[in-house]
Amino acid sequence: MIKPKSVEEVIETARIEEVVQDFVNLKRRGVNMIGLCPFHAEKTPSFTVSPSKGFYKCFGCGKGGDAVNFIMELEQMDFPEAIRYLAKKYGIKLEETEVSQEVREEQQYQESLFLVNEYARQYYQDQLFNTDVGKSVGLSYFRERGFREEVIRKFGLGFAPDKKDAFTLNAVNKGYNPELLKKLGLTSQYGRDFFRNRVMFAIHNLSGKVIGFGGRILVKDIKAPKYINTPETDVYNKSKVLYGAFFAKRAIRKEDECIMVEGYTDVLSLHQAGIENVVASSGTSLTVEQIRLVKRYTENIKILYDGDLAGIKAALRGLGMVLEEGLNVKIVLLPEGEDPDSYLQKVGTEAFREYITQEAKDFIMFQAGLLQDEAAGDPIKKAKLIKEIVESIARIPDPLKRSLYVRECARIMEADEQLLVNEANKVVAQKFRKGQQEEQRAQLKAEAPQPDEIFTTSTPRAPEKQAATGDEFQEKDIVRILVAGGGEVFDKEENITVAQYILSNIEDVMDNFDHELYGQVVRECHNRLLSGEPVNTDYFLNHIDEDIRQLAINLLSTPYEYSENWEKRWDIFLTTQKMPDENFTRDSTQALKRFKLRKLNKMIRQNAEKIKALFEQKSDDYMLYLKLDQKLKALRNELAEELGTVVL
Repeated sequence: MIKPKSVEEVIETARIEEVVQDFVNLKRRGVNMIGLCPFHAEKTPSFTVSPSKGFYKCFGCGKGGDAVNFIMELEQMDFPEAIRYLAKKYGIKLEETEVSQEVREEQQYQESLFLVNEYARQYYQDQLFNTDVGKSVGLSYFRERGFREEVIRKFGLGFAPDKKDAFTLNAVNKGYNPELLKKLGLTSQYGRDFFRNRVMFAIHNLSGKVIGFGGRILVKDIKAPKYINTPETDVYNKSKVLYGAFFAKRAIRKEDECIMVEGYTDVLSLHQAGIENVVASSGTSLTVEQIRLVKRYTENIKILYDGDLAGIKAALRGLGMVLEEGLNVKIVLLPEGEDPDSYLQKVGTEAFREYITQEAKDFIMFQAGLLQDEAAGDPIKKAKLIKEIVESIARIPDPLKRSLYVRECARIMEADEQLLVNEANKVVAQKFRKGQQEEQRAQLKAEAPQPDEIFTTSTPRAPEKQAATGDEFQEKDIVRILVAGGGEVFDKEENITVAQYILSNIEDVMDNFDHELYGQVVRECHNRLLSGEPVNTDYFLNHIDEDIRQLAINLLSTPYEYSENWEKRWDIFLTTQKMPDENFTRDSTQALKRFKLRKLNKMIRQNAEKIKALFEQKSDDYMLYLKLDQKLKALRNELAEELGTVVL
């Protein structure tokens, strides 16, 4: 187990914006930073990072937390694994206590998978550099391709020997579990090596951990596939991975563009030449998950194709989903017979850069040009192809972009612009109706009784979430101030904090909060003050109770910000007081008055019911409660006047 002191050091050191930027392309907006949420698909950024407060919040899917929570959610790690990840990132040495072997194995199953893969990477690389056959076959191949040793080591290239169980026996002798070797696809069910007599390419996740391998055969054997990949495992899903993404993500953000190639060696060649914003789809059609991975870092993607027109036309049909995700796609057609690796080797880095910049064509325009050439002189074929390109344009979510593409395509295809507009609108409307129908079906399915609900009535359904009732709104406001500024100074002369001021004024009603969670937070704050412990934001953001932690994030988050134009355009400055969300003295006073007013109104209603009951009973206590009613109303009216509130 990791010692609490080390955990605290990691949490204090980790900067939320630095951690998130390893996975999401963030842009500054006022005091916060925004980007596309990595937890759900979205086209408009709703994911906000607050460097000053140290947490993230998505206003689309609702997820939020600190740096540790972000890594846990995104990388599917448990708390210790996330702490170790951040400790490695910031160079912090962790102090740990020993745990039993059984507990260690249970806690570190996924970590064990990564460790086995890392061992495999080391084994294959050792075979490449330190065995005669590895050097003569594998290393010679890489060097013939022009790869330098630092790139070979950086990307984890290696060599698998042509022996049926050399790796498996070696791993088992080193103490690695044979079952884990099988789960990772490194060993077959019969105890044989999955990769044999192949040069090896390690595949990394966005954290830099090895999750799988690709192997290329070097002998010409028509019975064996040229490339084979690790099968699907608990840590490797091919459709969600882009080769080289870990090494490319910083460059993609910097260049604001991702270059997409097909193969491993294309990535290696471009990266070695200094073109580092490059990834590969590893010979498969792009998936939605891969596209969204790119979109975390940039909305601009440039796809390089070799000169095979038949292959390009087939690939273009699968790019509709890229348009649907709102990416700006450009296509570069390399000279006939060339791939990115070969052409780079042929012309050099500068000429290659110049070529892919000058020859890059917008995807829709590129498609229109191909179709125009294909349909030349054939009106029927031309009409069919126009319909095909209109369907592509209709996938673009931005209506302004759609209209511009329609206009340009009408010019290129020599067609009536309004006709294309009408056709595009038909496709858009059809997609909209289809989406509505799918939503309705999903809703009906969700509302339909499940089998256990049909035959049993003992377990009622959970009630739907309802709007806040009673005093919950005012209670929430009190909790918001305690979370955001409980430790701030309320009165310098009396040396009291905001938490002390608020809690001393509501001690008599602390146990009567309508909302259970708000009451729990208030009572916990009171207990901390009594024990001399501080009430501050960090305490709530790192609270052991998940409900309280999420409540703190929600209370501290807002999708709105004060416009910079007050100062930049209108020269209007806030000079007499702090910004509203930092003016805790005034905020506390006003919130407390509103809270008291609400409670007084509640007491007046309860007292009125008591008066009515005593009157009907002709009790002697009737006059006593009548006087109490007058006193409560006098206090209420005085408080309402201070707040400028009309009492009906």
